Amino acid sequence: MTRSEEAKPAYTGPVQTYYCAGLLIDFDGTIVDSTEAIIKHWHSVGEDIGIDPDVILASSHGRRSIDLFKLYDPSKANWDYVRHLEGQIPSKFGSDAVEIPGARAFLQSLEDGNVPWAIVTSGTRPLMTAWLEVMKLAHPKNSVVAEDVEIGKPDPACYLLGKDRLRLGGQDPILVLEDAPAGIRAGQAAGCKVVGLATTHQLDIIKETGPNWIVRDLQSVKYAGRDEKTGLFKMEIHNSLLQE
Repeated sequence: MTRSEEAKPAYTGPVQTYYCAGLLIDFDGTIVDSTEAIIKHWHSVGEDIGIDPDVILASSHGRRSIDLFKLYDPSKANWDYVRHLEGQIPSKFGSDAVEIPGARAFLQSLEDGNVPWAIVTSGTRPLMTAWLEVMKLAHPKNSVVAEDVEIGKPDPACYLLGKDRLRLGGQDPILVLEDAPAGIRAGQAAGCKVVGLATTHQLDIIKETGPNWIVRDLQSVKYAGRDEKTGLFKMEIHNSLLQE
């Protein structure tokens, strides 16, 4: 066996089942990968405000734009500006985004099964809505966006608000799907079980945050029906990372 084969992650975990009352799903990096679009966006912004784009990008993923502007150009840290700016990204760079493998089928299965779910994103509402339109993906009935909370991820406020918007009880089991360390920590702090997707960050970084499961993408998460006795929804996690 070669060294590269030894180092290859083992996504061979047996099927595991989790029963939940609903799901809270991150957007960028979990449903859509807009990495290339965001890189181009922040390069444009960096040139405009006189900040090295690579400096901004090093801390941008999973964080709200308004929080980044507070750091790099407070004069632009207002919701009117941020919403307008982000709303233009899909029309300018839409061809640079792709859906995460399995996302389309997974969201549609939730819709078909009447499973309560919401998007919880660090992006603004114009950004989320425009991406869903461009990608022609299922629209959630509920969502939590950047402007809905005072403090962004890793603070749990966004996921706690997501629970409220699903109108589920405080003790109801909720499954969070996330790709970013800040989001994984936010979901954990909100008392949820978390599936970490190894789509945008190095695997070691994801492992350090300690999600309950780590998978490659949404092809490994399946809706498998409803338990008639409890009313909970059966979710299956396939091919998770085997961890020591």
